[in-house]
Amino acid sequence: MDAFFAAVEVRENPEIADRPIVVGADPRGGRGRGVVAACNYAARKYGIHSAMPISEAYRRCPDAVYLRPRMSLYAEVSQHIMQILEGYTELVEELSIDEAFLDVTASTKLFGDGVTIARRIKRQIREQERLTVSIGIAPNKFLAKLASDLEKPDGLVVVEPGREREFLQPLPIERLWGVGPKTAERLHALGLLTIGDIAAAHLETLERQLGQHHAQHLYELANGRDDRPVEPERERKQISRETTFLSDTDDRDLVQRTLLALTEEVAAKLRRRRLAARTVTIKLRLAPFETLTRRQTVGSDLTTTDTIYPIALQLLTAADPGDRPIRLIGVGVSGLHAPDSATQLKLFEEGQRNERDHRVADLMDQVSDRFGRDALRRAKLIDTHAEDEEED
Repeated sequence: MDAFFAAVEVRENPEIADRPIVVGADPRGGRGRGVVAACNYAARKYGIHSAMPISEAYRRCPDAVYLRPRMSLYAEVSQHIMQILEGYTELVEELSIDEAFLDVTASTKLFGDGVTIARRIKRQIREQERLTVSIGIAPNKFLAKLASDLEKPDGLVVVEPGREREFLQPLPIERLWGVGPKTAERLHALGLLTIGDIAAAHLETLERQLGQHHAQHLYELANGRDDRPVEPERERKQISRETTFLSDTDDRDLVQRTLLALTEEVAAKLRRRRLAARTVTIKLRLAPFETLTRRQTVGSDLTTTDTIYPIALQLLTAADPGDRPIRLIGVGVSGLHAPDSATQLKLFEEGQRNERDHRVADLMDQVSDRFGRDALRRAKLIDTHAEDEEED
């Protein structure tokens, strides 16, 4: 994300958009003792950066807007953004509150190539969260991270396979992970100023100066090699999906059908992970930008659309004032756990219906795995699918 904390503050208060913004400790007229947590690009023109003493930031730009961090707000926005990313791949590795790696190798047949996916993500974050993001696309994590930093804000940089060394060659050695001031000084003493210089150097020379492990690490990166996989969080606390309508809508039938489509995706993801849920949450954004959430916890396992959607619909009905256009609808499940095979249903009829629901869900999963997500759809969702096609 681009200057994430400061950007969220601007979104909440557009009147400060054109001013330098510093998020951190109270400067107390230049006598504050804390540090800068984040700042926007206007503040960076004054040499202000994160971790700088707040007193120094105030000395450099006393007229900046100084704000205390609102971490709960930033965490909420971050969660929304991560949910958007998870709509394109399950392989999302969160590095921090405002940064993540995605492996979209298996998603290209569904969403298009890496550039297409990146543009969709940028558009979706801009439309849903009114924020900008910079994305790097590359064959590995190091190159993607490096590319994402080169054209901020709102950047999109592509490193084509086979052109890794060409991309890296002119960049300063300080761009390599593991090159701090002391290492940079040693490398400069050898006449190594660019990443291309390190790639062309003899590994033995680097080892004598830096040690075997550190030298090997830098040499591999300088040649564009990084074989670490994207590692998603082992245990997700929730699974959710949301979508923003092309324009604010008063069509409640469309909203309900869209909620049903999103519930299908959430339920399918639950089953792929062999999980069940106990809590259903819906998210509703009313025009212009009021967001409502409602949740309900039940005592039985939720794994299928037919068990989740009635609860979601009930929550939507309770939250919707009915007289305002709707911009966004979302549904999520939490309280995730392994399904309890020993759970006894109270009524025999309910047990029969539950068994039928699971058979239908399993069949739909098999068809989707073989022929794609849209090969088999509920008749009620045909119009919603047309809306999705238009949005794409």
